[in-house]
Amino acid sequence: MKTRTDAEHNAKMKKIQAAQAKKVAAKTVEKGLIIVHTGPGKGKTSAALGMAVRAIGHDMKVGVVQFVKGAMATGEKAVFDRFPDLIEFKPMGEGFTWDTQDRARDIAVARTAWDEVKRMIADPSYKMVIADELNIVLRYDYLPTDEVLEALAAKPEMTHVIITGRNAPQSLIDAADLVTEMTQVKHPFREQNVKAQAGIEF
Repeated sequence: MKTRTDAEHNAKMKKIQAAQAKKVAAKTVEKGLIIVHTGPGKGKTSAALGMAVRAIGHDMKVGVVQFVKGAMATGEKAVFDRFPDLIEFKPMGEGFTWDTQDRARDIAVARTAWDEVKRMIADPSYKMVIADELNIVLRYDYLPTDEVLEALAAKPEMTHVIITGRNAPQSLIDAADLVTEMTQVKHPFREQNVKAQAGIEF
């Protein structure tokens, strides 16, 4: 295998740099994005909350509503509660549906959480709104997907909305600007009987 000289490497990198600069210069649109994190792999909520941290670093107000989590204390809530002027963090779930065993109550809890998301989306002071595990609620038909799509279509122009959870409905994927599917390759819970741990899962 031929090894490039420094001069050849530099010449190639200059070409790549020029091509990338041309691509970046052509991107002129700025708008609030609809972002979906879905798929069976771990990291959907973690990625969304990483964006929340980034937004806070730019003094952007963030709203987070968690549709499933809420029955247990999490590290992220402990951190975000230290920034009350920049983030409103609301774990409103009561646990997984197989734990609650009460469909009517699950629907009522989902509706209350969704009302909070709609309030945040409609308020232009929020620059980012995260609806964590909303896809789970949609999958179980606790909320109509059409209602969610209507709220997203009516959001303020510069508001980013991030929706997480497995099994995102196709209509939501179609409406989104950015969709990431987390793919599970290995997970210690399945392969090594490792329980959920502080700092990793919560």
